[in-house]
Amino acid sequence: MAQPNLDIVYSAEVAMARADSVPIVALESTIITHGMPHPQNLETAHLVEKTLRDSGAVPATIAVMDGQLKIGLDPDDLARLAASDNASKLSRADLAACIASGGTGATTVAATMIAANLAGIEVFATGGIGGVHRGGEDSFDISADLHELALTPVTTVAAGAKAILDLPRTLEVLETLGVPVIAYGQDEFPAFWSRGSGLTAPLRMDSPAQIAQAHLMRRALGLAGGQLVANPIPAAAEIPRDRLAPVIERALDEAQRNQITGKAVTPFLLARIFELTEGQSLSANIELVLNNARLAAKIAQELNAAAAFSAPAGR
Repeated sequence: MAQPNLDIVYSAEVAMARADSVPIVALESTIITHGMPHPQNLETAHLVEKTLRDSGAVPATIAVMDGQLKIGLDPDDLARLAASDNASKLSRADLAACIASGGTGATTVAATMIAANLAGIEVFATGGIGGVHRGGEDSFDISADLHELALTPVTTVAAGAKAILDLPRTLEVLETLGVPVIAYGQDEFPAFWSRGSGLTAPLRMDSPAQIAQAHLMRRALGLAGGQLVANPIPAAAEIPRDRLAPVIERALDEAQRNQITGKAVTPFLLARIFELTEGQSLSANIELVLNNARLAAKIAQELNAAAAFSAPAGR
């Protein structure tokens, strides 16, 4: 049997950015296929990409299309993925199998980090990472995102972990795995739709330059893994924690009573929270993703400037 070839396809925009050493920010694609209804998912994808361009970086939305690992999607691919109702949800465990079988799938945080690293992209913007699920001490339901942050040297900008998770245990696992958790501009760890979680973040940084320097210092030290930058949702868009907490508890109780388990839990909870907040959770989700894209672009610019400064003369 011949050794399979990994078919990595760069969009024209990303290929040009690579050639010209323009800052690039990776974007996941499960927010398109599993996070929002059509056509709002496509509209949001275009808006996030536009926000990155307006902020001085090139977007690289990542997905697997017909067995090809695509780094950056052209408009036709983006539209096709957004309209798909059977795209797989890919993480570390099933990324290779999807590519090998010629499948189509959207990348989670973990899979996006793997692909971004293969493409030499050091910064990734997403909504919120996965983590330890409620009851995870019994179910061992822990997102692969946490282990990927400990393995793959990509700085990930998120609005914390999804608030439906067990946030204290998520932070404990990240600490055990040696992942730097950096709150941006505040001491408190943000909770996705809310600026605060009631938990103190392990680290705080107040500028993209600081975050970029920490990324580079990890490389200099030979440390594996990346950084999690926890960027709080803009104040005007947040759903305060005291209002959101009972909504989440109600949704969790309904999931338990309806015996919803495994991969079905998160989509159910997000759908119920959308209904119980009369759509505000989705509006907040869009705003926090845009906010993360803006910060990620600034970090990518700082890393790009550092690379240009350290490059040999005449390069």
